[in-house]
Amino acid sequence: MIDTRQHMIDVLESMLAEDERLAVVLADISASRFQPHPRVLNLGIMEQTMVSVAAGLALEGFIPVAHSFVPFLVERPFEQLKDDFCYQHLGGNFISSGGSYDYSIEGMTHQGPGDIQILRGLPGMQIVVPGTALEFERLFRQSYANGSPTYYRLSSRSNSSEQQVEFGKLAVMRRGRKGTVLAVGPMLEATLQAVEGLDVTVLYCTTVAPFDGETLRQECAGERLVLVEPYYAGGLSMDVIEAMKPHPISIEAIGVPREILSHYGESEQHDEALGLTPQGIRARIVDSLA
Repeated sequence: MIDTRQHMIDVLESMLAEDERLAVVLADISASRFQPHPRVLNLGIMEQTMVSVAAGLALEGFIPVAHSFVPFLVERPFEQLKDDFCYQHLGGNFISSGGSYDYSIEGMTHQGPGDIQILRGLPGMQIVVPGTALEFERLFRQSYANGSPTYYRLSSRSNSSEQQVEFGKLAVMRRGRKGTVLAVGPMLEATLQAVEGLDVTVLYCTTVAPFDGETLRQECAGERLVLVEPYYAGGLSMDVIEAMKPHPISIEAIGVPREILSHYGESEQHDEALGLTPQGIRARIVDSLA
């Protein structure tokens, strides 16, 4: 299985040679993994400055990429994302690593299950949650130069196979009659295992914002929908409700619960404790559709 974080770095280094407008700004995280390059800037542990420098590069005609772990890219420099990029309508790319609790052994300082809900509050912010390293590359190449601020959420959790995903589009994995399950990014594989033998439609989401409400309306089976998300549960609930208006829809949101994850351990142990295994997801889906 391809390491998503390393593949992201390989892709950026390749694209630096392909596109002279591209520039990478770092705040120490992953800096040692990049080869020396005049358009790869490491500012040290100054995440707010990293985002502001990226905005300055955008004003000068560059296409900036800022990268760090989730809490250091989203939570700490949130004001800079809001004021320097969204307020000024600048394009830029923000690539995180670590998902919700990939680095759980480091404690809450390195966990970031709330990033999607935080960024959904910024008008104009696009959000991409790929399920594999190659899906990240495909989606990044499609969207990095589109002139909008775009967040790419990377995780060590990965599906075992790639899908032919398109930026801004839901993918139809299978069709059924008794309900709809919408899986986001790296939750697809566990979801497909969970619904084996169930008569349900499965949709795959890698672009959280802008959300593809048109495909959802076309493919949604019945009035019950289950969300399976790798961050705080319910991140897409309002988008689903808005897309399905005026038709009523019952939503079951499966994801990271809104609580402090105070226990240490590997990410797989958190999955087990939180019911985010195929068995746990199946039990919730069966109960919701009953």
